[in-house]
Amino acid sequence: MKRAVIAFLLMLIGSASLNAQKKTISGYVTDSESGEPLIGVAVLDKSTSMGTVTGNSGFYSISLEPGQRTIVVTCLGYDEKTIPVNLNADMTLNVQIAASSDLLSGAVVTGSTPTSGARASQMSAIEVPISQIKAIPAIGGEVDVMKALQLLPGVQSGTEGTAGLYVRGGGADENLLLMDGVPLYNVNHLFGFFSVFNADALKGVTLYKGNFPARFGGHLSSVIDVRLNDGNDSEYHGNASIGLISSKFNFEGPIVKGKTTFNISARRTYMDLLAKPVIAFVNRENREDDLNYEEIGGGYDFYDLNAKLTHKFGNGDRLSLSFYTGDDAAHVHMDDISTYEIYEYGPTGPHPSGVMEKNRDRGKFGWRWGNMVTSLRWNHIVAPKLYMSSALSYTQYRNKLSVALSEYSSKLENGAERDGVTHTAEVAYNSLINDISANVDFDYSPSVMHDVKFGAVATLHSFKPGVVSMMQKASGYVDEMNNLKTRREVGDAPLSTREAALYCEDNWAVLPWLKLNLGLRTSLYDTDRKTYLSAEPRLGARALVTDKLSFKASYSEMSQYIHLLCNSNLSMPSDLWVPVTSRIKPMRSRQSAAGVFYDLGKYEFSMEGYYKTMDNVLEYKDGASYLGMATGWEDKVCMGRGWSYGLEFMAQKKIGKTTGWIGYTWAKAMRQFDRPGMVINDGNPFPAKYDRRHDLSATVTHAFSKKFDLSATFVLSSGNCGSLGYDEFNSECLTGLGPEAGFSTWYYGATYVPYRNNYRMPMYNRLDIGMNFYHKHRRGRGMDVWNLSCYNVYNHRNPFLIVVDWEDELAADGTGWTTYPVLKKVSIFPIIPSLSYTFKF
Repeated sequence: MKRAVIAFLLMLIGSASLNAQKKTISGYVTDSESGEPLIGVAVLDKSTSMGTVTGNSGFYSISLEPGQRTIVVTCLGYDEKTIPVNLNADMTLNVQIAASSDLLSGAVVTGSTPTSGARASQMSAIEVPISQIKAIPAIGGEVDVMKALQLLPGVQSGTEGTAGLYVRGGGADENLLLMDGVPLYNVNHLFGFFSVFNADALKGVTLYKGNFPARFGGHLSSVIDVRLNDGNDSEYHGNASIGLISSKFNFEGPIVKGKTTFNISARRTYMDLLAKPVIAFVNRENREDDLNYEEIGGGYDFYDLNAKLTHKFGNGDRLSLSFYTGDDAAHVHMDDISTYEIYEYGPTGPHPSGVMEKNRDRGKFGWRWGNMVTSLRWNHIVAPKLYMSSALSYTQYRNKLSVALSEYSSKLENGAERDGVTHTAEVAYNSLINDISANVDFDYSPSVMHDVKFGAVATLHSFKPGVVSMMQKASGYVDEMNNLKTRREVGDAPLSTREAALYCEDNWAVLPWLKLNLGLRTSLYDTDRKTYLSAEPRLGARALVTDKLSFKASYSEMSQYIHLLCNSNLSMPSDLWVPVTSRIKPMRSRQSAAGVFYDLGKYEFSMEGYYKTMDNVLEYKDGASYLGMATGWEDKVCMGRGWSYGLEFMAQKKIGKTTGWIGYTWAKAMRQFDRPGMVINDGNPFPAKYDRRHDLSATVTHAFSKKFDLSATFVLSSGNCGSLGYDEFNSECLTGLGPEAGFSTWYYGATYVPYRNNYRMPMYNRLDIGMNFYHKHRRGRGMDVWNLSCYNVYNHRNPFLIVVDWEDELAADGTGWTTYPVLKKVSIFPIIPSLSYTFKF
């Protein structure tokens, strides 16, 4: 490995020396209307067809021989721009390009980026523009980035309706989710039915399933790179939407024209507000009198707030401040009020005392969880060939669940209340993660043959994995109970860990038909008196057969130092994020992939095969739960291994009135836990929970005119796996009572499960349809957009879960009944129509 690194560095030095006489053109490519930096724009020298593409900040650098040159700037969905230059010295060339006037909204599916197409060196990656995501029908009309990604080949969804991603046999915690380069821990609202990404605030989304660039690390299975809009630098624009589930708005514009911009987006549900009058009505209808009644209350809501401030300096530097916060809150309370008269006992027996006793018993449940992310980023042109991006960021994930029971008792005499006593008991579960990170990334372009990226990142993690606090207090008593206050905390101790990484990668055009992507990432994790060091090589190759056909292959190794413990089908906020320790080792994956890619301009076809192994994956032991207090979380889990392999096919149309894609995946994912003391399923292999053999998805959008478009999505897949007992029998248990008393015998029903995840649910299928109606205001000052969509159009009852029930059947001769078990599926998403309105200005 050392020899390879030294040879690689010598090659770069030699390349830089050979190109010392060349001159460099560098600058930014932006949208001519909004001033937004454009990502993945090709900047080429017309005479040689050699060039580069812009990065996440829209910056490019290209070194050419001096003389008259013609620079071609091209990007799918934009008009091509040709610029003649007299290149005698290094020069800065900032370019603005205009969106193609003949393309309708939503026409671009993948874009001309280095992540797609036959000519790109990257494989196993797909860029999906926000315009296409917004066109896909969704539950309740709520556009969702994560659900759009579930429609791509190689990506499995979790339980129906949830936003979880299971990529190439990996788990839900094995996805690196980045918002403007900052990792997020929990991206789910409403227990996973919606994600935290507000589409109005986003510029683009890229999904990497393999062939990971060396600049990414820390998770095994995928990278989801979400980028926020900077804001329009010349005009104020915005939109406001109202739907059945939530309302949201987006506003952007210049603070100083051409220099300083802002972009702010917010979203909030109003299910809690709509539920209040309904709950109040139910309580009134059920109340018989004011002395004895039951009352319920509760609600659920979530919100998101995105903000970004960007300033452009005269020397090409850029400074940006990003902020996100979002919370979910669920609460329920139940009150039981009872009043009765107190009797006194005298010589003649009991008689009314004239005093009433009033009791109020209250049960209260509360749950709040959310994220906060902020980052300060500085982009600096160090030299024409060297670009730097540095950032300081803070991430917090918080979760609190509480259950409280209270009793209140008082005396009522002549309408006045006295002698009130209160006794309250509360149990709360708290989990908290705080991260502080600093990173610096460099882009170095020594020649048109090399595009080098290198950098470093350091992160300080602070974990409070799970603390259960118990509190009890009392007041109003006349004995030792008066003013009683007790509090106790149990759980895992807080833990601080440190993580650092160095990386270097080169996108090398070896020959006109051969490109290599060589990379190495070295990471270090210091935790619990233990330090782990990992070297993660990355290799990608593209062989161009013709301008339209290529073969690609890749190999990637990834390490993950943080685990997610969950024992639910849903993505719950109580799922526990924990770091590796001296006992729990880092997860590690090795993935090989190969594919063929065919590009016909408007159409792209690809087929990829992959094989992946995973070591030190975690699962709860049978019967273990995060709420158990007898042992720490390390004693509740098993470490094992996993493997997966599959084939993925994708056909997509990128431009025109009709756009969309069809994706098909054949895959298999397995797990095995056979280490001493960590055995699950008797040590035998078993299918992963979201192992699905077949997965077919298709999405299409057709623009009939500038006033109306129609979109549809169809999904067909194998069912999820689950553990299901086929037989039940009575088991005899003997309880010793001592030699004199002998033994007592009792029986209980036991269910026999032959092996874990032995049952596969029925096949899943669903059709969604959406329509958009556009009305442009006079003088072009605004636009109305009405969206009508329907989830699960033909009302197919897809199984959310399977339960075992018992039914009785009368014998044919009428002499008796036979009881037998039956499987029943529970469906929670029937046909769901929705309507939303958006005003753009």
